[in-house]
Amino acid sequence: MRRYDIDALRVIVFGLLIFYHVGMFFVPWGFHIKNPVTYEWLKYPMLFLNKWRLPLLFVISGMGTFFNISKKSGWGFIKERFVRLFIPLVVGIIFIVPPQVYFERLDTGQFTGNYFDFWPLKAFIGVYPEGNFSWHHLWFLPYLWLYSLVLTPIFLYLKNHPQAWFIRKMKNLVAHGFGLYLLAIPLFIAGVFLSDRFPSTHALVNDWCNHAIYGTLLFYGFLLVALKDDFWENMIKNRKLYLMIAITAFAILMYIQFGTDHFPNKAIVFDFIGVINGLSWILALIAYSATYLNKPSRMLSYANEAVYPFYILHQTVMIAFCYYLKDVDMCLAAKFFIMATGTFGISWLIYEFGIRRYAWIRPLFGMKKLERNYTKHDKI
Repeated sequence: MRRYDIDALRVIVFGLLIFYHVGMFFVPWGFHIKNPVTYEWLKYPMLFLNKWRLPLLFVISGMGTFFNISKKSGWGFIKERFVRLFIPLVVGIIFIVPPQVYFERLDTGQFTGNYFDFWPLKAFIGVYPEGNFSWHHLWFLPYLWLYSLVLTPIFLYLKNHPQAWFIRKMKNLVAHGFGLYLLAIPLFIAGVFLSDRFPSTHALVNDWCNHAIYGTLLFYGFLLVALKDDFWENMIKNRKLYLMIAITAFAILMYIQFGTDHFPNKAIVFDFIGVINGLSWILALIAYSATYLNKPSRMLSYANEAVYPFYILHQTVMIAFCYYLKDVDMCLAAKFFIMATGTFGISWLIYEFGIRRYAWIRPLFGMKKLERNYTKHDKI
């Protein structure tokens, strides 16, 4: 059974990704190109999104994996993952990411000249940040590909044994409103023991803290959907509980981080509350989506197909806006609006008229084969 709420949540979260990346231009944190004026207050909504946005994407990917692998053999699933993840990654590295590095080098004065002086001769010399070769925002694809390969045997076992002991125990756990919070324990342990030794790099190699957390979240997504109606009924029933805990946990988190310097065991408590906060927002968002968004629509069908190409394209479009708007004297609201709408608009134009309609281009951006009745059924 297709879960339209998961499709809708996926579209929403990837849409928020564009706003988040636009915000990185203005917030006082490091980014590829920065606005001359940054805004301290903007870090609060950015931190709010930062606590659950990426974790939720991996959970949603795990949920999608359940529906995907249920129709395939193990080798069929691995082949499909290669086609839909590795091929777009290679295309992105060769064609989509280099303009981002080019604009950054222009901004810092490390390169002068037009784009074709940079690409391809200089675009792949050395590894970023010292060099120019990078996958930038596409790091999500090799991580998802790696976790899918590693976890395939477990996925197949759970698929073929729906009444396995572990599934039965999880159904007992999910029957209690607070039962799912036991899932926080592995995430908390990984953060405490690995975060200092292996800071986040998104370089795949030696990024062990991220691997432990994101791989676990992908597995959680698969596992929770494998519980079927037991899980969805619990989500709908306890949605207010999860939302209340999420709001409370985020308030405590902000107080610990910014409201006091004298908090006993500050680091360990902050990590624990951070995990509870992230998990609570994930559960609350899934729960409210299950309650209100589990229904088909032509708009959702269109957006769900478009979201992957949008993800691949959006940051390159946005970085171009960053470069050309950086020194324009304009208020935050005007710049943010131009960058956000421009990024959505140009990404849509490229998608609609340069990708979606062409059978040979679609696989390069992770899209499925073009259906014969495409124009009749897939228009908005």
